[in-house]
Amino acid sequence: MFLIILGIIILFAGIMVKRSTEPFGRFGGIVSAVGIAVAVLGFITSSFKVIDAGTVGVQVLFGKVQPASLESGLHVINPLVDVKTFNVQTQNYTMSAVHSEGEVQGDDAIRVLSSDGLEVTIDLSVLYKVDPLKAPYILQNIGADYVDKIVRPVARTAIRDNAVNYAAVDLYSTKRQEFQDKINRTILESFAKRGLVLQQILVRNISLPASVRASIESKIQAEQDAQKMTFVLQKERQEADRKRVEAQGIADYQKILSTGLSDKQLQYELIKAQKDIALSPNAKVIILGNSKNTPIMLTDK
Repeated sequence: MFLIILGIIILFAGIMVKRSTEPFGRFGGIVSAVGIAVAVLGFITSSFKVIDAGTVGVQVLFGKVQPASLESGLHVINPLVDVKTFNVQTQNYTMSAVHSEGEVQGDDAIRVLSSDGLEVTIDLSVLYKVDPLKAPYILQNIGADYVDKIVRPVARTAIRDNAVNYAAVDLYSTKRQEFQDKINRTILESFAKRGLVLQQILVRNISLPASVRASIESKIQAEQDAQKMTFVLQKERQEADRKRVEAQGIADYQKILSTGLSDKQLQYELIKAQKDIALSPNAKVIILGNSKNTPIMLTDK
């Protein structure tokens, strides 16, 4: 478009030079020819437009937005059309308390009041993209700055509107996923009306007031101590049962010995023990005594 306008200007300049008096008049034809060449070159280059991968083009002719989007690739278009490109890849908008993480420098976390009146700080990431077919609608009705006009305010409003239905402790623990699902549905519907596609909402962090956080940590510690004590008591009961069984076994053994052993059986066990000692390579034994008395065993060890 620029070359076409420049060529037309040069052409008119050549006509004016040609009408002027000598010696400049003779250069009028050359200037006009250059203007025509530039205009033709501009016409040719403006008739072809390459749309990069991951983007779509929106045609604007004298301020009027054309309804059809140009997909990625080479297109032959009206040379007078101005093409605005829109990124249709997944984009990430983060609002975080950490200064270097969010789109806005500084603390950009969302601070909301829970149902119990406590202030909760939430870090949020919104994954979204532009609907390629709705790019002309966005340009005409919202503009190229749809992030500041739609993505940011809609996300922050959805967080605040849904957080008031939950207690601070529930947001932090048991109902965090339910809270995230409600936010997702709210933003999804709002984005769809404006040509945006929500892909995912990520509640990255929920920070509670220090007093509430300390109370939760104390409760968790108490629960862990109770579980530990239950385990200790169970272990002690098992040990007591083991000792009881062991004692019963010893008692039964002693009862059997006291009622079932005879002199002959004791003599037999004694002979077996003496035989084992005599056959041992590390012992030299001399046995003194008779079969009715307990022998005396002498050894060099």
